[in-house]
Amino acid sequence: MPAQKNRFFGSGAPGRKLSRALISALLCSTVLLADNRPAAAFEIFGLKLWGSDDDQDQDIIDPLRYAVTIEAPGADDDLKEQLENASVLKGDEERPVSGSLGLLTKARGDREQLVAALYKNAHYEGVVTIAIAGQSVDDLPPDAEFTGPQPVPVTITIEPGPKFTLGDIVLKGDAAGLASADFGLIAGGDAGSGAVLKGEAAIVRALKEEGRPLAAVTGREIVADHSTSTLDVTLTVAAGPVAGYGDTTVEGTEAVDRDFTEYMTGLKRGRQYSPEEIDDARERLLGLEVFNSVTLKEGEALDADGNIPIDVEVSERKPRYFGLGGTVSNTEGLGIEGYWGHRNLFGRAEKLRIDGKISGIGSNDISKLNYNAGIMFEKPGVLGPASKFFTNLKTVYEHPDAFDHFSVKGEVGISYELSKNQTVSAEFSLDYSKIEDSFGHHKYLIASIPLQYVYDNRDNRLNPTTGVRFLAYAEPSYDILNGAAFVKLRGEGSAYQAIDSAGKYIVAGRINMGSIFGASLQEVPADRRFYAGGGGSVRGYAYQGIGPKDINDQPIGGLSFFETSAELRVAVTDTIGIVPFIDAGTVSTKQFPDFSDVKVGAGIGLRYLTPFGPLRIDAAVPLNGDKGDPSFGIYAGIGQAF
Repeated sequence: MPAQKNRFFGSGAPGRKLSRALISALLCSTVLLADNRPAAAFEIFGLKLWGSDDDQDQDIIDPLRYAVTIEAPGADDDLKEQLENASVLKGDEERPVSGSLGLLTKARGDREQLVAALYKNAHYEGVVTIAIAGQSVDDLPPDAEFTGPQPVPVTITIEPGPKFTLGDIVLKGDAAGLASADFGLIAGGDAGSGAVLKGEAAIVRALKEEGRPLAAVTGREIVADHSTSTLDVTLTVAAGPVAGYGDTTVEGTEAVDRDFTEYMTGLKRGRQYSPEEIDDARERLLGLEVFNSVTLKEGEALDADGNIPIDVEVSERKPRYFGLGGTVSNTEGLGIEGYWGHRNLFGRAEKLRIDGKISGIGSNDISKLNYNAGIMFEKPGVLGPASKFFTNLKTVYEHPDAFDHFSVKGEVGISYELSKNQTVSAEFSLDYSKIEDSFGHHKYLIASIPLQYVYDNRDNRLNPTTGVRFLAYAEPSYDILNGAAFVKLRGEGSAYQAIDSAGKYIVAGRINMGSIFGASLQEVPADRRFYAGGGGSVRGYAYQGIGPKDINDQPIGGLSFFETSAELRVAVTDTIGIVPFIDAGTVSTKQFPDFSDVKVGAGIGLRYLTPFGPLRIDAAVPLNGDKGDPSFGIYAGIGQAF
């Protein structure tokens, strides 16, 4: 008897069905709907603050409640979880549908989602059966009515069948000379729909990186051999000619200047096409923060000059924004801050931001509250699309334990992206300050030229799972009033690595160190010396609590410091995480760190993931604290500790 085979991609109907399933497997199943009606209930971070489900039900015509049971015998725990997550019926179980037709429509659509999830996991013999009130949806008429008691029982039965592996992989056309294994398509390897499509996209990308914008798959044949549980893949690819960039057209701009948007793509007509440059152009436009979405599409054909036209589609954000935030710590008190900003001041993504902050709330002496305020202006594209001009004016009045400080500081500078991951900046700063510390009352007028280099290839800057970040900083300074000159150097590096395939366990580490050369400790203003301790440094200790102290046991800062931290970031759920950590640091009055008195703190943190970054609460204790150090520290804020 010949082996049973199903040909999924070809000219027949079965091919079209699996093609949709393969594509669906890569698409997000969450759809956001909006209307103009006022919300009757309000939720934040998954917590309902007011209103009820009954209020929301009033928005649904003929609400019908149902209860879902998913049965998947033979599926392992991971597959069961993925199937449950793919089921829209299960995900929306708490919200009623609109009548019997709504339930029937949702059930039929759910089956496609579940089949796509099976294909994604290489189960090509899987069978999904959905029954409503004991009757299969295939046997129910289109006008079926479910008039029994609610919730209406819905049973989803899934028989996953065997897991397929890749069989023969054949590349034809202009891809014939490529090795399929270089793109993850290996005989005996992962045959999931996502893996196949990922390999296909990687092959096309490789040809496009040769400057061929029209590279595409022109033929696709995928055959499942049920006797051997293997999937044979044949791909025919046409590379197309090498081409340069043609005209760049922009659609969707309203308040943002259209010519400026085209200029900021950096795609010069005639230069050889590069998919990486297309990606960089999209990221650069998104980085302007004036667009909600940015899409760049290559034309379907070359123009008369043999170049590829580029179409840019954007949708704009609201130009004005404002916000409030805060931090809290038992060692540093409560801090409250607010800001107002404009993203597109003159039509070319110029930013204006005004902010202010009050901290130290909760201290016994109200005169010791800390205040700062500032105004910042940025203009992108002044020296090419990769550049940005910035200037700001700040005023600070603060009373940390180490000193009392009043300052007015102005800065002007330029930053430039050397590449997607590398940025340099240079600025000129003038800072007038009055400081009272252990060495007395002083006035300073510091002119400085801060220089900075940053390398950052983290996959997510709010909550990274892989990558590194490195910063090098140098600030030559001259005190015009007192004649002292010095150079402040600082380097910081952090690394992140998931230790499991799902990214639920992430090891994160940081090293931060610096030195000041050319002046004595007394000649360097107290606010420019190095300190350690507190929520953003060595947790478990007071803010600036680590390092040399005066006869009143108040910190005086140092000319050098060293800090290091290690964390294990564990995802308990999709939104909740715990973070055991250990920090260490030292501050020295010498120009190089003295490791004879390293202070260590350890603790555990709680994270709640939100779209704007993790909410963070950390509790830590000093492991070798001195007399006068707190017995513990609690810190709260937005974002990871580093």
